[in-house]
Formats: sequence, C-alpha cells, structure tokens
Amino acid sequence: MSDVTTFDLAEQSVRELNQHLHDVEGGSFRVTNPRGAHAVAAGIDADVAVEIDGSVGYYCAGMHQRGTVRIDGNASTGLAENMMSGTVRITGSATMSAGATGHGGLLVVEGNAGARCGISMKGIDIVVGGDVGHMSAFMAQAGTLVVLGDAADDLGDSIYEAEIYVRGSVASLGTDCVEKPVEAEHLAVLTDLLERSGLDADPADFRRYGSARELYNFHVDDIDAELADGGPDEVDAELADGGPDENGAA
Repeated sequence: MSDVTTFDLAEQSVRELNQHLHDVEGGSFRVTNPRGAHAVAAGIDADVAVEIDGSVGYYCAGMHQRGTVRIDGNASTGLAENMMSGTVRITGSATMSAGATGHGGLLVVEGNAGARCGISMKGIDIVVGGDVGHMSAFMAQAGTLVVLGDAADDLGDSIYEAEIYVRGSVASLGTDCVEKPVEAEHLAVLTDLLERSGLDADPADFRRYGSARELYNFHVDDIDAELADGGPDEVDAELADGGPDENGAA
C-alpha cells in the first residue's frame, strides 16, 4: 500500500493543503482536524485520493477533477460545486446546493442533502442515500439525480434534460417536471449508479421524473422538422433584408 501524507489543519492552513494537492500528480492524503474549514480539497486536478476526517464548511471539493475525495463527516453549502470528473463521497449529510452546476463525475451523499441539491447540474451524477430538500434539481440541464429517500417540495422545477429517480415520496413537483415511465434502459442506468455508489437499493423501487418540455421555445422532439422548414436561417435572412420593419420603426 502506498504511503499516506497527512495534513493536520490544526497546524497547517487550507491554503497549504490545497496548494500541495495542486502541485502533485498523484498520491494518497489524509486531512485531520478540518473543524468546518471552507474550501478544503478544492480545485483538485490530479489522480489523488484524499480522505478528510471530520466535517467541513463551504465548497469542499469544489471544481473537482479526477481522483477521489472522501469526507467522513458532514458538509456545508456547495459540496463538490462545479465538479467535472472523479468521485466525491460524504458519509454524513450535506446542506444546500450539493453538486451545484456539476458537469461530470459522481457525487455520493450517504446521508441527506439539503435544498437545491443538483441545482443547474450539467452532467454530474448524484446519488443520495437519504432525503433531498426543496427545489432539488432546479434547472437541471443534464446528468442524473438518484434519491433513495424522499424529496421535498418543487422537485425538478424548470428542469431541462436531466433525469431524476426517487425511491421514496415526492412532496410536490416543480414547474414542468412530470413523472415518466421507467423502461429497461433506465433500470440499467440506475443499476450502474447504485453499484458505483455502493448504496443498496432495488432499481425497480424507483420512480422516474423529467421535463415535460413545455417551457422550451421550441419542441425538441420536432427539431429536425423545424430545421427542415428553415429554422434559424429564416431569421438570418430576415435580418439581412432589414429586419421586421425596414423603416426602423419601433
């Protein structure tokens, strides 16, 4: 087993820790005495393995790429915010906006996640072992949110093309979020994410939610026909001719 480098945040600063993690290409690291510090292990872009012994503050593992971060405790706002790849796992719970704007990778919250979990997610996969708070997956554009517990009010409000799976109850769905059928392909996605997360659940117990696509300015299912009819090119031609009113009147 490779050597583990220990950073004690009672003796060393978060800046020293993060700078070291930015400078290395790999290795295993243990962080002790985080004591709610903010931005612990943020900005990682290397094949490192980081284990944090204790609870952390805002934006832990933010902008994470490659490698793994494990938090043995709880986390405050913005855990794994804008995550790109790799894996972030927390054994406790996370407060607001876990996985916000994440583009990729896997975030596992073994406990509960607070309000707006997965807000504006753009490709990240999030698996929550407990419940999620209100407006989770708000404006979620791509990726998958899996909830083994319950979901609070306004789940998936203004959702785009992300997928949501909930095993428990849903207090209410947000605007343009609807329940959808669970087909074989969706069960396969769920099975894979549950296996990767290490959380035990039967994929058949989940319900699927996604966009009704009623808020779009065009119907995505008809995009081929729309383009065949001229689409954006007609707008360009109109502008070339002087716009809606060639006299420039309002």
